[in-house]
Amino acid sequence: MQPRNMSMSGVVDLAAVKAAQEAKAKAEQARAEAARQGGGGAVSPTDLVIDVDEAGFERDVLQRSTEVPVVIDFWAEWCQPCKQLSPVLERLAAEYSGRFVLAKIDVDANQMLMQQFGVQGIPAVFAVVAGQALPLFQGVTPEEQIRATLDQLIEVAEQRFGLTGLTVDPDAEPGAQAAPEAAAGPYDAVLEAAVQALDAGDLGGAIQAYKNVLSDDPGNTEAELGLAQAELLQRVRDLDPQQVRKDAADKPGDVQAQILAADLDLVGGHVEDAFGRLIETVQRTAGDDRNAARLRLLELFEVVGAEDPRVAVARRALARALF
Repeated sequence: MQPRNMSMSGVVDLAAVKAAQEAKAKAEQARAEAARQGGGGAVSPTDLVIDVDEAGFERDVLQRSTEVPVVIDFWAEWCQPCKQLSPVLERLAAEYSGRFVLAKIDVDANQMLMQQFGVQGIPAVFAVVAGQALPLFQGVTPEEQIRATLDQLIEVAEQRFGLTGLTVDPDAEPGAQAAPEAAAGPYDAVLEAAVQALDAGDLGGAIQAYKNVLSDDPGNTEAELGLAQAELLQRVRDLDPQQVRKDAADKPGDVQAQILAADLDLVGGHVEDAFGRLIETVQRTAGDDRNAARLRLLELFEVVGAEDPRVAVARRALARALF
């Protein structure tokens, strides 16, 4: 299973990464606040299977996924195979007892979510872990295979993200552990304005908004991430993808050609390809050319986020290339 960052912002729009990171940060703040106030108990078994719509997606899926893997069942009332698969998933959610939460999304009522995940047919099952979407399987699938997939998902969630699941108490009140809203931060309004500017295609406005935050708070990680993503989108907006890729293929020694192709790789969701292209460029160049490739790679690390395991792998590869 290969993760990809996910949110409501678009399939290739890197504001998606920003939205997922924001959701994770807000959920962590909310949990810390709940713990400070004496919260943080168990959940009811009924909270393990939930209906999710577009309005509640960030809270019920993105934020929840920073605590426990969220498995998403895309279904519809008219879909007969869905009626075979959904009961199996619901039974397994109860059996796994808090190791994952099952979110059911009716595609007829939530067309945008269906498009966001690239669902081609139903039933389709995805997972979201720490804000990252993972395709699991499509169609009616044998229970043995479903169990193996869930076990792999839980292992990834535990090893890569430290998610150990939820404690289930049959006597807990249903809905008692819904993620509380975090208190508004001093820059939330500016950051929200930046996200809205991104959604509207106003990259210059988004960049300026992020810079305004960083001028007052240089260590603001949300603004750093958002700025890196907005600047990347601005760099690729007017490029001709076909020409860029032709130049990169025809001129492997042209550092600027490789840098532009790496930008396009990342916007297209090909994270490893973008990183690998620049690491190879660092290996075969020297001087200013090598430094240009190295700096662009570091910028792309900022776009993806330091917590992404692919960044850690690429950092080690870059170190080997340099030394």
